[in-house]
Amino acid sequence: MLQFMRNIGIMAHIDAGKTTTTERILYYTGRSHRLGEVDDGEAIMDWMEQEQERGITIQSAATTTYWRRTHKGVQGTGPLHQINVIDTPGHVDFTAEVERSLRVLDGAVAIFDAVHWVEPQTETVWRQAARYHVPCIGYINKMDRTGADFFSALDDIAAKLGTPATALQIPIGKENTFEGVIDLIEMVELRWDPSTNGEEIRISPIGPQREEEALTWREKLIDALSAVSDPVTEKYLAGEELPLDLIRGELRKAVIDRKIFPVFAGASRRNMGVQPLIDAILDYLPAPDEVEPALGRHQKRDEDIPIPCDSDAQALALVFKIQTEREAGSLCYVRMYSGVLKPGTVVFNVGKRKRERANRILRMHSNKSEPIDTLSAGDIGVIIGMKEAQTGDTIGSEGWPVLLERMQFPEPVISVSMEPMNHSEQEKLKDILAILSKEDPTFVAKENEETGQLIISGMGELHLDVLVTRILKEFNVSAKVGNPQVTYRESISQTLERTETFSRVIAGKENSASLTMRFEPRERGTGNHYSWNLRDAKIPQEIQDAVERGVLSALQSGIVLGYPCIDIGVSITGAVYSELNSTEFAFEACASMGFDEGCRNAAPILLEPIMAVELSSPKEFVGDVISLVTQRGGQVLNMESKALGDEVKALAPMEKMFGFMTALRSTSQGRATFTMEFSHFEKRSEKF
Repeated sequence: MLQFMRNIGIMAHIDAGKTTTTERILYYTGRSHRLGEVDDGEAIMDWMEQEQERGITIQSAATTTYWRRTHKGVQGTGPLHQINVIDTPGHVDFTAEVERSLRVLDGAVAIFDAVHWVEPQTETVWRQAARYHVPCIGYINKMDRTGADFFSALDDIAAKLGTPATALQIPIGKENTFEGVIDLIEMVELRWDPSTNGEEIRISPIGPQREEEALTWREKLIDALSAVSDPVTEKYLAGEELPLDLIRGELRKAVIDRKIFPVFAGASRRNMGVQPLIDAILDYLPAPDEVEPALGRHQKRDEDIPIPCDSDAQALALVFKIQTEREAGSLCYVRMYSGVLKPGTVVFNVGKRKRERANRILRMHSNKSEPIDTLSAGDIGVIIGMKEAQTGDTIGSEGWPVLLERMQFPEPVISVSMEPMNHSEQEKLKDILAILSKEDPTFVAKENEETGQLIISGMGELHLDVLVTRILKEFNVSAKVGNPQVTYRESISQTLERTETFSRVIAGKENSASLTMRFEPRERGTGNHYSWNLRDAKIPQEIQDAVERGVLSALQSGIVLGYPCIDIGVSITGAVYSELNSTEFAFEACASMGFDEGCRNAAPILLEPIMAVELSSPKEFVGDVISLVTQRGGQVLNMESKALGDEVKALAPMEKMFGFMTALRSTSQGRATFTMEFSHFEKRSEKF
């Protein structure tokens, strides 16, 4: 039943403890029988060799587990809930993995480091969750670490994320004296028995020395809840006792509406605080049918329609991740929004207008799988057998051609060249790059026509390093790798309309086409937009598709220097079609030529990637660190003092940031750190 299903993601900044917390969830729910440790390279969810070597999550991993809500410290006898969990990366270079996971999830657990509070990637994933209206609960981890401060973390969440964090627990002690938490709903103390790996929870009344603080924070909880709940307000003002079921029920509604952000505390590495977090997933995060229905575009009616989460409706699913396995081929991770899929079913790729067969359906547990008989509305699974599907594709039926909103991914900003050692390696490398591009939407590979080099582009130095290592070691390709280079973009700065005519005689047959195209610059960051603005023209759909292919191909090929184009609007305002001479080839070529000539005359501009840089430095080095940033063309936005040092936020051109880590370590005696993520593209110069 849908009410007993949860689709959740675990998200946070790198090293906040996402994978460790996920490993504890799997252990306590019985999905695994050992405690996998990230530091030992034994985490179940970090199954890739590089994840184990580097101690970071690179690919989002999915698993399914089951849980009954705890009662008096142990699992109760209530209904068994199915929890589909996706553990996402924390490094900014792998933001796309988080993006596509949040697109299909109903709820998320945001994990914070009790020492470092809100970090850059935390802000990024919070914005992503807000964009998809994903309800969240918070977990302040590492309460046992030196410098841990639960209450300062709450204040930092309110300041940086713009949402008041509502504590549902407060810690008993901190740093090396952290021994448990106070549950502010049931008003009891919880402690975990280390001799049972934290499986046994000892519940006791609140100690007299902590009673006043507990009552103060419970009052804050009730105040926050009464601000969004009329039933709680009425009982509170009447001086009546608030039933626990009422508090949990009203909290649930508020969390689903994103009006309250409840926060818990713990130390996952020491097996403390995880079971109440699992309970909170059941109590406060929504079932698939409790969130706003997804919107889809009906292709025949040309209108947006809501997609009911109903197993009896027509089948509709979104492919949110592709993973290639040598034996099975493409593993298509899908979220079912409506209907049911069974093995052997013929499905329709709505965007590509192609039929494919779902040969097998699997439920994943990290890199292991088990076959299932059906995949129903609200569930997440893997389909094997679809060769054409790509990330973002909608899978449905021809009788109900509804297209779900495609996912938007950031542009790659850094490139390296790869040169195979010989011709046979070159063909092998091209095949591997095609596989990796299909798996990762932020990885782009293309051949430089002038030099013949293969150029691969990604989100950052770590992203490319991981991909290059996979190519050389995992796929065993012999190739030379060049130094990283900045990937620029091209755009236009003027509006222009142009008519292009194409006429060629090929194999004795004339191929002709004529198009009138309008080009206009779009606001920075809004992306490219293509439209066919001829409503009454009786032009076949295959000709319209050919024009679109020509335009989209030209957008990728650039205007002057061959860099991909961004923020350009292209609309077709006129076309001349002849049944005798017009062909798909002619219109595709006409569209491509018209784009090239039109944009060359629309004042083309070169854009460079600007990076958002956040530095953390001890106070005695902060002046030198700021100087280092400004020397590289950086612009300091603000500075904030924290207990363990100062944080500096800045913008800097990607071109000047290569080798920055080495310079930063030298300046700060190795004590300063920084993170960097793409911010926006900015005009580099007036002329090419």
